Amino acid sequence: MKTIYDFNFENKKALIRVDFNVPLNENFEVKDSTRILSAKPTIIKILEDGGSCVLMSHLGRPKGIQEKFSLRHIVDTVEDVIGIEVIFVDNCVGEEVEEAVKKLEPGQIILLENLRFHPEEKEGEINFAKQLSRLGDIYVNDAFGTAHRAHASTTIVAQFFPKLKCFGILLAKEIECINKVMETGEKPITAILGGAKVSSKITIIKNILDKVDHIIIGGGMTFTFIKSQGGHIGNSLVEDDKLELAKEILSKAKAKNVQIHLPVDAVVADAFSNEANTQIVAINEIPNGWMGLDIGPETETKFAEVIANSKTILWNGPLGVFEMETFAKGTKALGNAIAQATKRGAFSLVGGGDSVAAVKQFGFQDKVSYVSTGGGAMLESLEGKTLPGIAAILEE
Repeated sequence: MKTIYDFNFENKKALIRVDFNVPLNENFEVKDSTRILSAKPTIIKILEDGGSCVLMSHLGRPKGIQEKFSLRHIVDTVEDVIGIEVIFVDNCVGEEVEEAVKKLEPGQIILLENLRFHPEEKEGEINFAKQLSRLGDIYVNDAFGTAHRAHASTTIVAQFFPKLKCFGILLAKEIECINKVMETGEKPITAILGGAKVSSKITIIKNILDKVDHIIIGGGMTFTFIKSQGGHIGNSLVEDDKLELAKEILSKAKAKNVQIHLPVDAVVADAFSNEANTQIVAINEIPNGWMGLDIGPETETKFAEVIANSKTILWNGPLGVFEMETFAKGTKALGNAIAQATKRGAFSLVGGGDSVAAVKQFGFQDKVSYVSTGGGAMLESLEGKTLPGIAAILEE
């Protein structure tokens, strides 16, 4: 696996695919600069070698050229984070861009305009990729968040750099952390899968059954499993067309000696609201008119015990509706248990939009081993898929 440490960038222009798809507020100011911070080590290493950086990224889902999606809005934040002036060019291909890149001196940074202002980016169009390739001597992919997309800048462009392409520090770290869970993790390995639907996690569950010792299930998908075993779930979220599948997963897990841990009690509410009436009941005895929105205290204790005995932990998906304070306790308790296990030497990887949001909301990001920067890319990796952005670098 070639990384930027396999190259000396002295007097070289690095064409770097970063993921600067950051949230902006109504004044077009960056609300969360995590993704920019994550790219900093790669950029600094190249500059310290005596190279220069040509940064390319997308922002949002523009339809054609839309000012609100211009990367111009993030220039100040990139300068603040990296600590170096950033030259912005208002396109990503064409003569004007090539001229600006030609003038680039060692130690300088150029940020190109939003790649997705050109439909050819998402189409993976080869001539567009070829134009991008003229902007650098070495291609560096450091955008894990888009590694599952076969776009021009993430995948197709790599073929124009047969020997001069590599992973940035962030992307290399993401691959290493996923391998730690999926291939080389110290046992016992525990996967925590939350979220609303079994259907969105089926492929992951099937793929990790051969790799883990324990699976903790939480969130809305709990109730499909409980109902499949004859439990009464009241008005809780359920996928009735997935009941047989839930049974099948439970029996496959048993055959492979993987322990599946389901909640035993739940915080239930009479409405989907922070102000709803609540009570704690057995998970399989939820009264009609009530819905499960968080795990209960007995489950918190049970799950904490499993985590305390784990050496490798993957967390993907919250255990309750953590966005509402009334139903955040279970997800907080889980985060705390993972933080404690990490402190004692376990390796913990958190990935997937909602779990990352929960970790940030409750201040656990520095108490786990690694927080992934890619939602969809992380899920597809766990499903066992080879991501096109990664495959493109590995191909000779």
